Amino acid sequence: MELITGLIDFILHIDKHLVEIIKDYGTWTYLILFMIIFSETGFVVTPFLPGDSLLFVIGALGASQALNFKLALLLLIIAAIAGNTVNYFIGRMLGHKLLAMKSSRFFKKEYLYKTQAFYEKHGGKAIILSRFLPIIRTFAPFVAGLGKMNFAKFCFFNIIGGLAWVLLFMFAGLFFGNIPVVKNNFTYVIFGIIFVSVLPTLFPYIRSKLK
Repeated sequence: MELITGLIDFILHIDKHLVEIIKDYGTWTYLILFMIIFSETGFVVTPFLPGDSLLFVIGALGASQALNFKLALLLLIIAAIAGNTVNYFIGRMLGHKLLAMKSSRFFKKEYLYKTQAFYEKHGGKAIILSRFLPIIRTFAPFVAGLGKMNFAKFCFFNIIGGLAWVLLFMFAGLFFGNIPVVKNNFTYVIFGIIFVSVLPTLFPYIRSKLK
């Protein structure tokens, strides 16, 4: 319970925590950020890590010169693409074994089934679209690997999706993060980003409940 509370606090106050990390770890901060984005996209057991909100905050801190924006941008694009690639091969090599396992706190099959349905509906484009959907973003490359999607085709969609995702949120943070009304209400902005991000994944659930 404390872990969940701490994670929620970190996500909602990610700007303050990230400033503390920069002060404490200096240049090592870039490695920490790389590993968060890499893990959030690279492992099906870590969909809870911050993605959209973290990229937005990094962009905002880049605008204030607290971080090297260009360096962070390059590293996180690599992290996003590399993470998806690793996840693809995990799905390709271990997918069937994981499917045989029971759901647990760290691996929920319901997320996998929802992603499979999303993938079947959108095909290869799901790799791009999923970048903007928390949880599905983490499972999409795994499902692509599990379904033996052609690797060259996967790389094409993976690179486009990774670039679009990182560029959009980091440049949004760069341009809007230091506007006074945004800066003074950062917690609400982060909450809004999270809410808007998960909204598309909530529609099917709401629709099924209404039916």
